[in-house]
Amino acid sequence: MAEHVTSGDVHSIRARHEFRGVRTAEHYFTVPLVHAPEVDSDTPETITVFAREYSSTEHTAEEAGRLPWLLFLQGGPGGRGNRVTSLSGWMKAAAKDFRILMLDQRGTGLSTPIERQSLELQGDANAQADYLTHFRADSIVADAEFIRGVLDSGPWTVLGQSFGGFCALTYLSFAPEGLREVLITGGLAPLEGSAERVYRATFRRVAARNAEYFSWYPEDRELVTRIARHLEKHAEFLASGERLTPERFQMVGSFLGGNTRVDSLHYLLEDAFIDTPSGERLSEAFLEQVRALVSRAANPLYAVLHESIYGQGEATNWAAWRVLEEYPEFKPGAEEPLLTGEMVYPWYFEQDPSLAPLREVAELLAARKDWKPLYDTERLAANTIPVAAAVYKDDIYVDHDLSLETAAAVRGLQPWVTSDFHHDGIGEDGEGIFGRLFAMVRPAR
Repeated sequence: MAEHVTSGDVHSIRARHEFRGVRTAEHYFTVPLVHAPEVDSDTPETITVFAREYSSTEHTAEEAGRLPWLLFLQGGPGGRGNRVTSLSGWMKAAAKDFRILMLDQRGTGLSTPIERQSLELQGDANAQADYLTHFRADSIVADAEFIRGVLDSGPWTVLGQSFGGFCALTYLSFAPEGLREVLITGGLAPLEGSAERVYRATFRRVAARNAEYFSWYPEDRELVTRIARHLEKHAEFLASGERLTPERFQMVGSFLGGNTRVDSLHYLLEDAFIDTPSGERLSEAFLEQVRALVSRAANPLYAVLHESIYGQGEATNWAAWRVLEEYPEFKPGAEEPLLTGEMVYPWYFEQDPSLAPLREVAELLAARKDWKPLYDTERLAANTIPVAAAVYKDDIYVDHDLSLETAAAVRGLQPWVTSDFHHDGIGEDGEGIFGRLFAMVRPAR
């Protein structure tokens, strides 16, 4: 079923659908590029922000329309909202009590998406870099508050996964009046300190996860080194045409951040080599799987803005690349090179064709010193909004120790520390994790 509806210049619902127990509505909002009273213009620049509403058909349409909102903030930066075809996991649990608003954060999905082609509309590299400063957590939160007002919602519930949790902390800092309660999974950002501090912690976590993985699959230790040495000596090309280098191959370590995905790394590696008339080469099946892991074509914002999520008043200046010097075991030429995590390096913008046009923009952002604060530590210390956060003890992306430091700095924040899940825990047992966190913020429910 599809119903097309238009409702004004600021907000429109363009379609409604119903399928497999799900009822959806597609919301488009026109929001200011810059949410600031000092913008002096009769016609301020605007962008489109898209959000898809999900509710369960276990409620009638009328009942669903009376349910309170739960806003989901996705991981990233640069990750669009989930597209689902049925309610399962945390969404199944949440839909019992809420209408879910699945936000495409500005610059992602259908929210004035940013790619190298669209950025060219802004002008030269300096203009593009200036434009991108309006796509961090503070602007995402301002969008959410604008949308809440348009929807005429009271304070709503927010669930933030990973970077979405960072955004939730920004929300608590600058617009707590818009929040009834906050749930965070794998996303307690450090409130203070440099980006280098973050990467020193996460490099250690990734090294430990490598050791754990190779203890399960000892044959893969030799195989990873063998692939890296092969790539040093032989030119292997992805189907998209670019060369697979040893350092790009190391990016398959993204599997290490998962619960069940970690074992999928073994299945990827076992596809690596094939015999050919010219000798042993990397198989096309392997190269195609790797291409999907190492390309940022689908989410360039992740690479361009990644370090800026830790930028507060000082330049990040390729922090991960500089900290790498302290961890030589991650260098591709190491005797037994380790697989890497989510760190972003300047060579991404040389070796990935989708990022190469953004190299100058990325350099400008790395050197930028005037990043606005993303958190108000005094306000967080006086927080009155119920907050519960899942902190994963062995998370390689959001460090456990830094997370607990943040938890202690936010008044009333209840951490649930667990070693049962890794960074993608919400995808592993979303229903259970949501239920536990929700009970922590509403114990009398």
